[in-house]
Order: sequence, then C-alpha cells, then structure tokens
Amino acid sequence: MAAPKKGRRSSGSQGRPGRALAVILIAIVALTGGMFVSGHTTPRLGIDLAGGTSFTLEAKNQPGKPNAINTDNMNTAVGIIERRVNGLGVSEAEVQTQGEKHIIVNIPKGTNAKQARQQVGTTAQLYFRPVATTTSGQKTPDPSSTPSPSASASGKGDDKGGKPSGTPSASSSASSSSSASPSTQGRALSEGLKADKKPSGTPSPSNTPKPDPSKSPPGSASQQELAKQFANLDCTKPAARAAAADKAANAKPSDPVLACSEKGDSKFVLGPSEVEGTDVDDASAVFESQNGAGWIVQLDFNSKGSKKFAKTTGELTTKQSPQNRFAIVLDGEVVSDPEVTQGAITGGRATISGGFTQQSSEDLANVLSYGALPLSFDIADETTVSAALGGEQLDAGLVAGAIGLALVVIYLVVYYRGLALVAMASLGVSAILTYTIMVLLGPGIGFALNLPAVCGAIVAIGITADSFIVYFERIRDEIREGRSLRPAVERGWPRARRTILVSDFVSFLAAAVLYIVTVGKVQGFAFTLGLTTLLDVAVVFLFTKPLMTILARRPFFGNGHSWSGLDPKRLGVAPPLRRRRPAAPGPADTKEA
Repeated sequence: MAAPKKGRRSSGSQGRPGRALAVILIAIVALTGGMFVSGHTTPRLGIDLAGGTSFTLEAKNQPGKPNAINTDNMNTAVGIIERRVNGLGVSEAEVQTQGEKHIIVNIPKGTNAKQARQQVGTTAQLYFRPVATTTSGQKTPDPSSTPSPSASASGKGDDKGGKPSGTPSASSSASSSSSASPSTQGRALSEGLKADKKPSGTPSPSNTPKPDPSKSPPGSASQQELAKQFANLDCTKPAARAAAADKAANAKPSDPVLACSEKGDSKFVLGPSEVEGTDVDDASAVFESQNGAGWIVQLDFNSKGSKKFAKTTGELTTKQSPQNRFAIVLDGEVVSDPEVTQGAITGGRATISGGFTQQSSEDLANVLSYGALPLSFDIADETTVSAALGGEQLDAGLVAGAIGLALVVIYLVVYYRGLALVAMASLGVSAILTYTIMVLLGPGIGFALNLPAVCGAIVAIGITADSFIVYFERIRDEIREGRSLRPAVERGWPRARRTILVSDFVSFLAAAVLYIVTVGKVQGFAFTLGLTTLLDVAVVFLFTKPLMTILARRPFFGNGHSWSGLDPKRLGVAPPLRRRRPAAPGPADTKEA
C-alpha cells in the first residue's frame, strides 16, 4: 500500500481566491452605495482648494498675568472662537491651536472676511445681566390678532432635567421654557427695567408699556420699542439669533439688551450689567456629593466683583420669577440664567447648581473663566485664497498625479508586460476605495481634502505600486529557479507578504508620527498617507494575490507567453522540458556492450 504523500496544504486564497475577490467587491459596492445615499459624491475641499480666509492669532498676556498662556486657556479660547465663527453662519470652519501661543482659524469662501476678522480678533465679552422678562424663542404672535393667554413667565427650565435649586440655582443649559402673552411681557419688561434704571412710563390700557422716551436711559431704546423688538425676535432662526448676539455684544454695559439662548429656544430682555466677566477671579466644575447636588459650578469673585455681585443678588432675591434671575451673557448670547433664591450672596463665592452633567458644568466653568482670562489675541497673519486660485492648485495637483500615474503605468507595461494589467487593476481598486472613503469622511468626521492631502495621495501611488513589484519579482525569482507559474505564485507569496507588511508598517508609522506631532495642513498629508497605506495592505491581500492565483491557471500566463511578463526565456532560464523515455539499444550498441 502506497504511503500517503506529504506536503503543505494549499492556502485558502489558493483554493478559493474567489472569496477574497468577493469581499473586496462587496466593500466597493457598499462604500459607493453609501456615498450616493449620503448625497455627497465629491470630497469636501479644504480652504486652500475651495478658497476662503485663514487667520493666525497670537496670544498675549495681559498686564500682571505673565503666565496665562497655557493649554487650558488656549483650549478655552478655541471654544469661544468656534462659537463666534458659528454665529456668523459659517460651516466647515476650522479652529485649532498651533504650537503654544497661536490659533489658526480657517474660514471657507462665502463668509464676510471683514466681519470674521473682527469676530476672531476681539477679546470675549462676558456680562452678568438681570433678567427683565423671558419667553420661548419663537416670534411672539401679534396681540391684536391672537388672544392673549393668561400665563406669566414661570422661569422654569432645564432641558436637561434638574429643577433649579441652591444659592443661586441654574439650569445646566441656560434655557428658560416659559410662555407669556405680549401684554404680560410688557408688564414684566416695565417692572424688570425699573429695578435698575427706573425709567418712567405706565402700561397703556392694552398693557403695552409706553414710557416717556425723554426719561429713558441715554443711548438705549425706549421700553415701547424694546417690547416691540422683543415680540418680533425669532431666536429659532440662526440669522436672527446671530444678529441679536452681535447687537447685544456691541451694546454698552449700561444699556438693556435683547438676547437669545445658545440653542435659540429662549429669548430674553436683559437689564444693564452690574457685574462683568473681568470681576470673576476663577470658576470651576465640582462634584458635590454631601447634599446630593451633583455637579455644580463654583464662582470666585475678586474684591470689586464680590461687592457688586452681593448688591445685585440682594436686589434680585426680592423679586418674582423670572426677575430673580441673572443671565450670564457671553458675546451677546445667554449661556445660563440661574435663579437667586437665598438672599444676597456675599463673601465673593457663589455656587450654581441644578441638573448639570460633568460636561455641561465644565463648559459653563470654562465660559466663566474666559471672562477673566488674562489673554488677548492679535492677528499675526491673514491669508485670503480665492476660489480661482484654489481651483488652479487642485488642477495642478491632479495633473501632477496623472503624470505620476502615467509614468508608473508606462514602466509597468515596458518591464512587466501582461502583469501590468494586474498592477493597473489593483491601482484602480485602491483608487476607488480611497476616493469613496475620503468622500464619506467629509460629512462623517469633517475631513477636508487640501493640497498636502492631494500630495499624500500622489505619493501613495508609488507606495502601492511598490507592493505589486515586490510580489511580481518574487514570482519571477521562483520561475528563474525552474518552477512553473502556479507553484511560483504560491511559493513567492510568503516571502513577498513579509516584505510588503514590513514596508507598509514603516510607512504607516511615519504617517502616524507625522500626524501626531504636526498641526494644520500637514496633518492632511499624514492622514492621506496613512489611509492609503492601510488600503494597500487590503488590496494586495484581497485582490492582487487572489487575482494572480486565478491568472496562473490561464494558458496565457501559465505557459509563459512572451507578452505575459513571465516568459522563462526572457527571465534567463530555459522552459521546463518533458522527460523522454530512453531509446531501446540497437544492434550496434548491443555488440559494443
């Protein structure tokens, strides 16, 4: 009985290469389908390609605060600037730190560059203003055409669930969900403003305040005008919210203002400011476990601010809701409107509590800290890129990529002949995967294709082609040793695989380090290089190797056609010859034997 033959089992890719090809095909179909379903069929372009304005802000210490430039303050400043840029109605803007004392702000085309310059270069304005009246953020119906509901401003409100309590208490999101009729608003407005500036005027029979304009605070609108503007304000519309924030931010601290909450779900009439952000010495988020308050925000005022805050809270505690609230106003928007419930707050320390999460308490603490942040910013550099220039750069990058790809294809055709078809098909699969992933990453994580990223994609062409060349050369080495194509494909793969993995690991490591240690546009180059390196591994394993296994079974490649790129004669060896049986000895040979 013959002994069983020993040898290595064939790999799965050798026995079933169709499975690997099916996997890569499914991935292509899924990514392409996701691209069309999302409605994005082109990559999101960066500012250098799409056009826009780029600002470089340099942080400077204010007098008496020599060590204020630190990571926490810079990150807080980035958050404030992002709020301002979003207030302009800008999408796809980029705000990030660069180094220890610079912030880069990239704003795409379609934005008023002058307005953006004013917004990003101005120090944040933080005020504590008493609330005169508040209601939902929508436009108030006309009282002449809509019956006035019998409701008053309740001051309830926390869209994150916590009933205000404490001294003072606050909603974690600064929203106030009260409903009031225009007439009720007029009464509340009149009473609320009397507490601070005591303007004259009595409500008319229609309950609309009609003060004497001559006795109104200098430089401010009359109560009647303010009530009308308050009724017409619709904070649910981003444009109206941004306009209100801009107007409130530019108003004098002594003037009453209209303001919206951050989310636009509430609107306010706010009295003159008695306490400014510069009166805050420090603010921090603390978890209070003793009385079950949870996350709270602790405020510490300087000596001047402590006196003003005690006076203001003493006045507010004698009033009814919502006029016992004070609004924390940052750049014209209300970020919180806590309620004072227990007398004047003295001693220079206050606590804001009520339904906070860790994140919301830290956000409010950062906002309050920024009011006293001893930093100012100067615009160190401003660069404007037109859409035409960006288009020219993109076209130049695409032309460079096309030239590089053409040179690679010419080299492959001349040197590898038929194998060039395998390489080009693999490059095509890699290109499809790269393109669809870049398109989906735009709306997914905000990835923007800038000029360095295009350069990274061009460099990736050479890296990807190098992996194919390594495998092809291993196959050709096996043929030079006298093996036929099918064994050469399988024996050359383990050696080529190790080389490809080591090479791609080094490339990916370099891209990862470059991405971590750099900022700005250079990160686009590193990200693209790392992405294409990972895709190179996937394409070689799931497409190139299985495709070669299938082609090795075809006569054109298997028999070593002269145009296949695997012709043994061209590789310097003779083709394998079949053994012939030795001829039977003739008579002459027998005699000689």
